[in-house]
Amino acid sequence: MKMLLLVAILAFVAALATVVVVALYAHKKAGTGPIKLVGEVGYVDSELTPIGTVLVSGELWRARSKNGVPLSPRSKVRVVDFVDQLAVVEPWE
Repeated sequence: MKMLLLVAILAFVAALATVVVVALYAHKKAGTGPIKLVGEVGYVDSELTPIGTVLVSGELWRARSKNGVPLSPRSKVRVVDFVDQLAVVEPWE
């Protein structure tokens, strides 16, 4: 009886470990490849002078304004490019 309980616990731990490894692998994989936020609209989170942060599609990104013009918090912006994981944004009119 004790052996059966031990086997059941080990099987549960192995299954749990497998789920965690698969989830971590999928998460890491999602962070690679091209960034598909160009054209998306978001808001300035911290002032861009010239670099700050923007909130786009529920994610916080480091960003700079396209023309180097400072942008204040809560300004609406559009992503026009990405350079080394840095969003390049312009004011949304």
